[in-house]
Amino acid sequence: MAQATPDVLALHTAAGPDKVAVIDGDRVVNRRDFNAMVNRYGNVMLAAGVKAGEKVLWVGENSLEVVAINHAARKVGAVCVPMNYRLAPDEAQYVIDNCDAAIVLFDVEQTDQLEAIHGDCKRVREWYCFRSEGKAPGWSQDYDALTEAATTDEPVAVGQDVTAGTTMIYTSGTTGKPKGTVRRTEPSKYAGDYVALVGWVPDDVYLTTGPLYHSAPLGFMMLVQALGGSVVVQRHFDAEDWLRLIEKHQVTTSFSAPTPVRRVVDLPEETRSKYDASSMTRLIANAAPWPFELKKKYVERVNDYSLFEVYGSTELGVNTMLLPPDQMRKPGSCGRPIPGVEVKLFDDDGNEVTEPMAPGELYVLSDATFATYYKDPEKYDKGKRGDFMTVGDVAYKDDEGFFYICDRKNDMIISGGVNIYPAEIEAVLVAHPQIADAAVFGIPDEEWGEAVHAVITTYDGSDVEQAALERFCRDHLAGYKVPRSHVFMAEIPRSASGKILKRELREPYWEGRSSRVG
Repeated sequence: MAQATPDVLALHTAAGPDKVAVIDGDRVVNRRDFNAMVNRYGNVMLAAGVKAGEKVLWVGENSLEVVAINHAARKVGAVCVPMNYRLAPDEAQYVIDNCDAAIVLFDVEQTDQLEAIHGDCKRVREWYCFRSEGKAPGWSQDYDALTEAATTDEPVAVGQDVTAGTTMIYTSGTTGKPKGTVRRTEPSKYAGDYVALVGWVPDDVYLTTGPLYHSAPLGFMMLVQALGGSVVVQRHFDAEDWLRLIEKHQVTTSFSAPTPVRRVVDLPEETRSKYDASSMTRLIANAAPWPFELKKKYVERVNDYSLFEVYGSTELGVNTMLLPPDQMRKPGSCGRPIPGVEVKLFDDDGNEVTEPMAPGELYVLSDATFATYYKDPEKYDKGKRGDFMTVGDVAYKDDEGFFYICDRKNDMIISGGVNIYPAEIEAVLVAHPQIADAAVFGIPDEEWGEAVHAVITTYDGSDVEQAALERFCRDHLAGYKVPRSHVFMAEIPRSASGKILKRELREPYWEGRSSRVG
């Protein structure tokens, strides 16, 4: 089925074919060549029988190829599914199977991640290895060779299911199993007001700060490209290199979790002063709350006009924004609702909280929220209150309408901008032959915002060595989910109904802090 309207990348290419589209190290690719690359990628997908609405999963660190894959999937009407390259093999298999991936595209560096599981993923029709350098494993096809031989004609989507969602980002659930959040294809009708609020322009240059499998780094990159901007790819984050890339390519915009920027502002003055970061005018801050001290350092050591903090989530999109002039006068705030978004607070009895400084669970009404949890509509429905939706955060607002996130109703940990769900880790811990019970939660960490911490009880009443605990967990979990510390207790406190009293366990670690999130 032909697309109803011309593709946005093709339109930009026709208008300015020689403008730089993507920079990845020494590779500087103009729009003409990038669009041709995307078309080749899309036509290989079509040759594999990919139809509109089918799932195309990719996994790999940031690269030109990853950027092209996302556009190619969009052009053929496929649902693009990014997968975390740090998942353990069994975690990766679950995501691949759960999303019903038709094809899997993987960076050659991810071969070990997929080697042991590819034969068990029965729904996958084809495995494609990119950045292969002739080293694609025998159970896959060399995507680079196939795309080099493919036509550069604009791909034509096959099938009619073109509203299934351009991406499906996996975010863990409280049951311990990841959930696919299906994003809508239709742009928000308020997108123009949002773009105007931040001030993005067609000449913006976006730097990929953080992995593109996250919804926000990927989403903001695609937005900048849709407006006609360019992208600078940083494969592995390095603080000094981040400053170098900003100066060299006159980067104007990026998205960042707190941890990367903390590493930038904590560089020695003699290192930071070698680079001019004045071109950065729109740095979107989120993925985890930015501590006020970090904001102060950014304003003092980078610049005082570029920091836009947003509150949002994979499910609900961007909901509130704190503009640069308010950063220093509203410590702890995540701003006011952006155009087109309505935010309400409700108490535990379902009553709307309207008075200033009174906390309530935060609900959002917006046409930019996700469509559903894939294969789990009941979980989706549980987060709804009429047309409003929540991800379980507790907030209050001041008398000027600025919101402050003060707690999470659920137990999610955000470490370095990555969502970590304790139930998954607890299930692994209690599988240890010595551990009888476990509770996992986040504790303050200067670098990561929060660190994963565990409380355990054992069958024989003796503690487990931390190193042994980490070794056991690493066999079953991605490294960033492994508890960095633990304590032994004779009995984990629970309510009368049997629920772990995590608020009671967390309290000593967060005492004296106004917020219970990192």
